[in-house]
Amino acid sequence: MSTTVLFTGFPGFLGTALLPRTLQRAPEATAVALVQEKWMDQARRTLARLEADEPRIAGRTRLVVGDITRSGLGLDDEELATLRQGPLEIFHLAAVYDLSVPADLAWSVNVEGTRHVVELARTAEELVRLQYVSTCYVSGRYPGIFSEDDLELGQTFANHYEHTKHEAERIVVKARDAGVPVTIYRPSVVVGDSRTGETQKYDGPYYALQLIARQGRVAVMPLPGDPSRVQFNLVPSDFVVDAIAALAPHPGALGRTVALAAPHPPSVLEMCEAFATHTSKQLRVVPVPTPLSKFAIDRLPGVGRVFKLPSSTLDYLTHPTVYDVTATTALLDEVGVRCPPFAEHVGAMVAFHREHPDVGSAAMV
Repeated sequence: MSTTVLFTGFPGFLGTALLPRTLQRAPEATAVALVQEKWMDQARRTLARLEADEPRIAGRTRLVVGDITRSGLGLDDEELATLRQGPLEIFHLAAVYDLSVPADLAWSVNVEGTRHVVELARTAEELVRLQYVSTCYVSGRYPGIFSEDDLELGQTFANHYEHTKHEAERIVVKARDAGVPVTIYRPSVVVGDSRTGETQKYDGPYYALQLIARQGRVAVMPLPGDPSRVQFNLVPSDFVVDAIAALAPHPGALGRTVALAAPHPPSVLEMCEAFATHTSKQLRVVPVPTPLSKFAIDRLPGVGRVFKLPSSTLDYLTHPTVYDVTATTALLDEVGVRCPPFAEHVGAMVAFHREHPDVGSAAMV
């Protein structure tokens, strides 16, 4: 009996990239993409483009209106029964990727949504694997080295996004420990494709790039803490896609948590210096205290408009966690996937930003 592959979060970035890759590696499989009703028109256009680009996957994907925040994913009994019969692989990609997300939305989508997906996984007659995309920032603000197997270290959280993704991963880990076949993927900050720089949104480090790029020959960059001692872990999107696509069927990844983070990330200062170099600027760093900066951006008229930098981003310029990816790097070596160093992809990142100034920063919710 052929495998059904369920994708949540389509037509978001990861679902759009992974759906064709998954169908190509499993020629007999069919896909079901769970789509919020408001995104259905975009989902149809995206699927049509994917099928035109890769005729071998044409006619093998069914778009279904659903909602992970509802029990049974908002599907009727017949649809659920069909999914539960026969081999089922689940890519749970849907989440609110927004540092400023309100608590109620974050808990509804990230935690309850994951709980509902895990319930389906538990009741499937033959679950091939639950492929769950978490985030490195389940670490919260843990001050030290955080390994792939770490989760509960008494950490605090900078925002509702981190907290709810941590709670969601706890649900997945509990299911894994009870025997559900699972692989957990933890990307760090995802930026544009390493070759083209293409990205769907400008957030995170792009705020720093934008601030530097729109200034004159000398770019003033206010930075909290000691930017030479804080790592900013960012990885190109194609690395994340390549890693998940390669590890999803790999027996060695079953039951594992893999940290899709850069082995040797730049410091905050090195990152900003690279942005300045690639925009032909001279960087001048101005030290600022984090609490004062947040207050100024959030409360003082005109400051937020000038810097165009959400106060939530400042926490990542003083992020105290270092990610140990030793085990993940060894696992990725087995499937021939390598994370390119920042120096190799920053040029493409900056060039795409320069050539496409109208890309927004909004997350798909």
